[in-house]
Amino acid sequence: MPVRVAEISAPSQVSGTISRHTSPPACTLLSVGQAFSGTQNVSSIQKEEAWRVNVRIQGCDLEHGYLCGTMEALNVPMADTPIVVTFWEGEIVDTKNYTFFTGKWDASPEDDKRHWTKFPSFLPLLSQVEIDGGKSLDLSNCPYIFMRWKEQYFVNVGTDCGLTIAGFYYVCFSCSDGSINGFYYDPNSSPGREKE
Repeated sequence: MPVRVAEISAPSQVSGTISRHTSPPACTLLSVGQAFSGTQNVSSIQKEEAWRVNVRIQGCDLEHGYLCGTMEALNVPMADTPIVVTFWEGEIVDTKNYTFFTGKWDASPEDDKRHWTKFPSFLPLLSQVEIDGGKSLDLSNCPYIFMRWKEQYFVNVGTDCGLTIAGFYYVCFSCSDGSINGFYYDPNSSPGREKE
């Protein structure tokens, strides 16, 4: 089900290597070493939960549409430890390496459209995405970078920690202020459970 990482604030520091390429837009706020903090909200029929998250960019290759990093979840109610760290890899939707259609992780084009349309910044792109997955879009001047982040493994805990990393995040990054919003998709989650 969807998950939204809400209101992750701008980077806590400006450092690291900055890559500038024509597609996607050059964005100094999305570079190696950047750190972001925010809240992850999970809602289900039974209850709503929220916890702090910290994200750090470990690698970024805009030319190949790739980035990776770590995500720390703090004080997650169902976890056995106060901090759960995961390593994730991301795909940057640049229409050269990746389109808006995921094509894996059990995500259908309908799932993709349902999640991307939760971002107001995506709505002007929808008609073209419906035609060709956005392959013909020029995103070089777009003030947002759209990505998918897939957690690969737990760094500091075992797989029996009470959390799942089976799904992935649809992510929208604002180049103007460094804010991040994301929605989690896991086709195996129980109905009615949504992370935001």
